[in-house]
Amino acid sequence: MDGPIRVEVADPFPVGFPVVAIIASAGGVEALLRVLEPLPADLPAAVLVALHQEPHRVSELAQVLGRQTRLPLSLAEPDEEMRPGAVLVAPPGWHLIVTSHARIGLIETGALPPSRPSGDLLLATLAVTCGPRALAVILTGGGHDAQAGVRAVVHCGGTVLAQDEDTSKIFAMPAAAIATGKVSQVLAVDDIAAAIVAHTTR
Repeated sequence: MDGPIRVEVADPFPVGFPVVAIIASAGGVEALLRVLEPLPADLPAAVLVALHQEPHRVSELAQVLGRQTRLPLSLAEPDEEMRPGAVLVAPPGWHLIVTSHARIGLIETGALPPSRPSGDLLLATLAVTCGPRALAVILTGGGHDAQAGVRAVVHCGGTVLAQDEDTSKIFAMPAAAIATGKVSQVLAVDDIAAAIVAHTTR
């Protein structure tokens, strides 16, 4: 008797490698440094960083973070291709999104919404392009940006980590993510890098 017929289902998600999106706000620079610094140079995932910033303010975020990580790090450029082992940072005044073909899109923020760049917008586009290869990391910050994005990531099969209250300068943003019931792990900031490595190399 013939065995069961196996049907190959095409992968519906266009980005074929892991992508880690890190969202932060108040207190985020220190938290980002403590997450990025331990990451290995051969991390098999692209990393995207969105830190809430004043849109018209000159930012040295990329220079500050770049000095403390073994991964090449730069401000994201329009239509730039993501690649594993590299970090792209959302520039002030621009929302960062993920498009098909593993490329970056930048959308001018304008006056609204108040969270600039938007974690929700980044995570929603990450979810539908990366599916189970998406890893969202929600760090310290005020407000509830990224809460809807967290739901989108998990809906499409991805995973979410959040910083714990004890190590957050402001816990509102991680707390909002945790309140969804979709966060896989709540971690001290110094434990997040190891969790990223474990998740992207399994």
